[in-house]
Amino acid sequence: MGVLQLDLLSLNRPVNKLIIHCSATSSNMDIGAHEIRKWHVDPKPKGNGWLDIGYHWVIKRDGTIEDGRDVNRVGAHTKGYNTGSLGICMVGGVNEDGNPSDNFTKEQWHSMELMARGIKAMIPHITIHGHNEYANKACPSFSVQTWVQSKNI
Repeated sequence: MGVLQLDLLSLNRPVNKLIIHCSATSSNMDIGAHEIRKWHVDPKPKGNGWLDIGYHWVIKRDGTIEDGRDVNRVGAHTKGYNTGSLGICMVGGVNEDGNPSDNFTKEQWHSMELMARGIKAMIPHITIHGHNEYANKACPSFSVQTWVQSKNI
């Protein structure tokens, strides 16, 4: 959590939302920020052609938290809501058939809880949401509001 705290201590833009995403990958795809950055940066049609990874953090299957886009740069993770938000991507979220699946590991859930609590402690007015609250998508393949309430975050 030390790196996360340092990142947020340097935050110099207004932020009021934390938006949680999934990578829409199956449980056997052990990827991280490097691979997602490549998907986002590679030119079309292979990638999105963006300047950087869209998320500020990525939580790998083993619970490792990897840095993505710098927190002082507006993300590219939720169309219409990137300004004023931070984005976290949990690796996973679909089954082998490509259908939404809450297939996240206990290590990922632990890291997600630590991050959500840490961010909320440093930015008390921030609200926590799922991508599916702002787009007609299954992402992140679970109800963020139910999770937040169950953890009392």
